[in-house]
Amino acid sequence: MNVTVRKIGNSEGIIIPKEVLDRLGVKAGDVLTLSEDGQKLELVPEQSDLQEQLAAARRGMEKYKVALRELAK
Repeated sequence: MNVTVRKIGNSEGIIIPKEVLDRLGVKAGDVLTLSEDGQKLELVPEQSDLQEQLAAARRGMEKYKVALRELAK
């Protein structure tokens, strides 16, 4: 997939296709970490905060509590 570097105000940027954003679960306003390795750029979604992760874990444990109880035996 090719993207073009474009002028955006006083900066330059790229437009990331919606399909790619959807697959990565990224939306407008999310923070990405940018790193470079030689000629390669890598954008990685920043991890959500700990409270969101804990809430998701609690929902998963509640949903699968019977299976988890059986696995713990």
